[in-house]
Amino acid sequence: MTRRSSSSQAPRRPTGWRRLVARLPVHLFRVGLGPALGKRLLLLHHTGRVSGRRRQVVLEVVAHDSRHGTWIVASGFGPKADWYRNLRQHPRTVIQFGNRRYAVTARFLSPDQSADAMARYESRHPWLAQILGAVTPLPTNGNEESFREAARSLPFVRLEVREGHHPR
Repeated sequence: MTRRSSSSQAPRRPTGWRRLVARLPVHLFRVGLGPALGKRLLLLHHTGRVSGRRRQVVLEVVAHDSRHGTWIVASGFGPKADWYRNLRQHPRTVIQFGNRRYAVTARFLSPDQSADAMARYESRHPWLAQILGAVTPLPTNGNEESFREAARSLPFVRLEVREGHHPR
């Protein structure tokens, strides 16, 4: 199995006004406007691995399987993103998708599984994948193999509805 590079090629975290804009979807979910954001975003609740405080982040859904109750998300800021590191410590959590909450468990995908998920994303959303390649330092040139290789450097997570838990 291929190992992920420890050097992050991910974009830098936003600061200042860009951080405020990036956090806007969290506030929209909080006031009940999550459904207005469509099926492309979810709100992940996570627990701080050091502080123990409750945190929230909005993530883009790379893939969703409503029949099996799974969502795949990627850490665009790499393995050092706080939410990703927090999930590693506390994989059982809650997400909000639309106006429903789900109790989920995080499963961390291998680099090859991540590459497969990214290839499927690229085939479903080619224009978004092109934008991703243009605005991030990920090594993509527009073809499927370059997206697969880029995905191997990013951690992907599958969020699975816990057995016996139904939407609330």
